[in-house]
Amino acid sequence: MNAVRIHPEALAEAEDAVAWYRQRSERAAREFLVELGSTIDRITKNPEQFAPGEFGTRRAVLHRFPYLVVVRVTADDIEIVAIAHGRRKPGYWRGRTH
Repeated sequence: MNAVRIHPEALAEAEDAVAWYRQRSERAAREFLVELGSTIDRITKNPEQFAPGEFGTRRAVLHRFPYLVVVRVTADDIEIVAIAHGRRKPGYWRGRTH
């Protein structure tokens, strides 16, 4: 299993999403965290199951929330590049892949 690193901006995106859901519903915030954790676990176990995307990344879509997890897989680790809202400008995170 590869080590997982989370880009600081991706962590901030997750925290912002949790805060947004928490303002509306504590339950929704918890469910978002559970689904995000489950998705990251699936990525960790088998990152190649996710289709290749732009800039050498792969994307895992959350099922119940309009978010996707953008990852870059190397021989040494898996980096979570973004936890992006599906309606945000595509590729805004590309500068994080360098």
